[in-house]
Amino acid sequence: MASSRNGGIRGSMRPISGANSSNLRSSSFKSRIPSSAPAPRRSSSASLGGPSAGDNGVPGRVRVAVRLRPRNAEESVADADFADCVELQPELKRLKLRKNNWDSETYEFDEVLTEAASQKRVYEVVAKPVVESALEGYNGTVMAYGQTGTGKTFTLGRLGDEDTAARGIMVRSMEDILAGISLESDSVSVSYLQLYMETIQDLLDPANDNIAIVEDPKTGDVSLPGATHVEIRNQQNFLELLRLGETHRIAANTKLNTESSRSHAILMVHVKRSVVEKDNSISNEMDSSSHFVRPSKPLVRRSKLVLVDLAGSERVHKSGSEGHMLEEAKSINLSLSALGKCINAIAEDSAHVPFRDSKLTRLLRDSFGGTARTSMIVTIGPSPRHRGETTSTILFGQRAMKVENMLKIKEEFDYKSLSKKLEVQLDKVIAENERQQKMFDDEVERVTLEAQNRISEVEKNFAEALEKEKLKCQMEYMESVKKLEEKMLSNQRKQEDGKRNGEMNGFVATSELTHLKEVLENEMKLRKAAEEELNKFNNQLTQKTRSGEGGDAEISRLQKLLEDEAVQKKKLEEEVTVLRSQLVQLTFEADQMRRCLERGGPTNSYSGSDLLSSRQSQFRESMNGQKAPFATLCEQVGLQKILQLLESEDANIRIHAVKVVANLAAEETNQEKIVEAGGLTSLLMLLRSYEDETVRRVAAGAIANLAMNEVNQQLIVDQGGISLLSLTAADAEDPQTLRMVAGAIANLCGNDKLQARLRSEGGIKALLGMVRCGHPDVLAQVARGIANFAKCESRATTQEAGVRSGRSVLVEDGALPWIVQHANDEAAPIRRHIELALCHLAQHEVNARDMISGGALWELVRISRECSREDIRNLAHRTLSSSPVFRSEIRRLGIQF
Repeated sequence: MASSRNGGIRGSMRPISGANSSNLRSSSFKSRIPSSAPAPRRSSSASLGGPSAGDNGVPGRVRVAVRLRPRNAEESVADADFADCVELQPELKRLKLRKNNWDSETYEFDEVLTEAASQKRVYEVVAKPVVESALEGYNGTVMAYGQTGTGKTFTLGRLGDEDTAARGIMVRSMEDILAGISLESDSVSVSYLQLYMETIQDLLDPANDNIAIVEDPKTGDVSLPGATHVEIRNQQNFLELLRLGETHRIAANTKLNTESSRSHAILMVHVKRSVVEKDNSISNEMDSSSHFVRPSKPLVRRSKLVLVDLAGSERVHKSGSEGHMLEEAKSINLSLSALGKCINAIAEDSAHVPFRDSKLTRLLRDSFGGTARTSMIVTIGPSPRHRGETTSTILFGQRAMKVENMLKIKEEFDYKSLSKKLEVQLDKVIAENERQQKMFDDEVERVTLEAQNRISEVEKNFAEALEKEKLKCQMEYMESVKKLEEKMLSNQRKQEDGKRNGEMNGFVATSELTHLKEVLENEMKLRKAAEEELNKFNNQLTQKTRSGEGGDAEISRLQKLLEDEAVQKKKLEEEVTVLRSQLVQLTFEADQMRRCLERGGPTNSYSGSDLLSSRQSQFRESMNGQKAPFATLCEQVGLQKILQLLESEDANIRIHAVKVVANLAAEETNQEKIVEAGGLTSLLMLLRSYEDETVRRVAAGAIANLAMNEVNQQLIVDQGGISLLSLTAADAEDPQTLRMVAGAIANLCGNDKLQARLRSEGGIKALLGMVRCGHPDVLAQVARGIANFAKCESRATTQEAGVRSGRSVLVEDGALPWIVQHANDEAAPIRRHIELALCHLAQHEVNARDMISGGALWELVRISRECSREDIRNLAHRTLSSSPVFRSEIRRLGIQF
């Protein structure tokens, strides 16, 4: 009877013993999937593989483990004088079934678990390989089979509320599944059912008590569309569902078990995972400056894990079932018998497999001879009274070990995810294109407007300067002539009382002055005549143009004459300038001579008149030939005298003096002395009063050197240095002058106390305005200043919370587009400072939205991946990770970070 209930025992199914048992021995219960395995015997059943049915798949035999239940209290009393009917040999993975005291049969399984085996070990050797395969995309089945009361429900469905070590396969499987997926991109849902008297009922919704089985005509897949599907987000949610299902499962008290399950419990776990498959056809040679990467091919793997707690097989005369319980027992035995017949047919390669004889076999069609990885645990008891049921259970497991499945991954293209990624990239490209186009239009408009303004300003300034210079020259000429006449009369009176040498020198000076006066008068007459001639030609040109007489030849001739007159006028102006310089020099020498004559003696006259010349000569030689170091020159001449030479009328002396001061200021030991002696004030005066480009450039360089000291920085700001540097930056065109000015402002940007004044007095706008030059050295200093300013802002935000709540000054002043544009500049100094500036700006949360809209987020991501300096790369990564706004945008755009 036991044999017929379990599908029948053919004559060929004998116990395995001796050398004949080697064909079923396995070194490990975990199934191996060889890369080149032979084709399975049953191709018809193996072809039911869903979307991947075209694949050949890989074979995987059904794995069977046997577990022995320890004696219970009743068996310990009733069978105290009898030995166990089975003897386990776990190290050899086999068991002996005793017929009597001298005869036994030996069977081998994939794993033999003693009564002392823990729930954890049972899970690891039976179910864990199947769960891991389900996470990789394979269908899987774990089934418990055995006599009533041998521990199937304990092995499979134990919740472990009191003792977590007693958790069964269902609970442990869900723990591993939740640990192996990402809830953001993957999903897990479960259905909990029972098969009771050939009716499928929903344990999660008892009102749903007659669920139909639907088969796909193309693939043969079995599904239950009417079952309740609940998505699992955490382990606690899953445990609550299991408790709910257990309360609705039908159980009864029999002689063999106080809580005997009267239905087959089926837990279906549906796993959906998103994976990315690299497309080898896509070229890896992409533009390194691009922020957009072509997405890989997205795939979705859908797998189904079926955990089946079969109702126990029983003999009616042993269980004592009567009435309705007898009908339940019949239904259970019929469904188990149908399962045994299907396994026999598959194992013997029969032409027909009776899957439709029972709803249980229809539900498990994919588990035996299909595409699922299947593991079975058969549970037995030690009592010799139930030797027949134990034998039937063992033979059922032996037949199941002969079934071979064809494992296939169930995967399909994730068109929805791919479309979403492509839409996100398209939006990025459109936004970037619009931003670039807007920047280009704004830049064209700004350059055009700036050019028009500058042209108008230059024309106006030129006309005003020309008129002022003309009046100035006339006034200076009249004053010079008047002073010369007065000095000449004074010298004539003193020459009458002086010595011979003095008279001779006075005569020479008077002669030179008279000669110079005549030359100046002649030049003025020539200039006046040239101006009259020029006006005359202009009038003629105007008349010719209006009347049209004379033709193009006459106009060309007049234009040429005008050009010649303009050249002649320029030469005359240069000669007047030279003569004026000579006049000043002679006036100075005459004054020195007068002073020496008043002191008396030709010796004093010589020494007095030559003292400054000798000092000047010594100074020029020291600067031109570098014959003496700056420190030695400072000791010989004296710092105070060098600073006095900054106010010299001689342009060369003034230039050499400011160069000496700039070189002395480069050394920290000299900076305090220069400031104490008034050198900082003198340098700022040079910026304010002199228009000579060389003087302004060197003076700005000296101020930049002094600005490296924090004390000097405050002094520079207090004396109006920011305004003077800003005016110089606006007027200067020479790249080297702009580099010096930018360096000085960049040093001031590193002082936390000067942030507000730098903005209010125009320092930041002047720094940003110097990018118009485009010279790499100037841009490097501008980038350094931006980085220093951003660092101070970031420090103030993090150390003194609440000091500044608004956006960064750099963002408000429009520096962000330029920063983003040069974040990947070829010049290393520019790129390094800009990368630092971006990291510091991103640390202030209020700047995040502006940086995202301005394209700075992509640069921060690039810096965190590609920056050559590890400290900057780590700073960018920490900034992106700590900002909720950046993290949200990164997730929205699907950036792998």
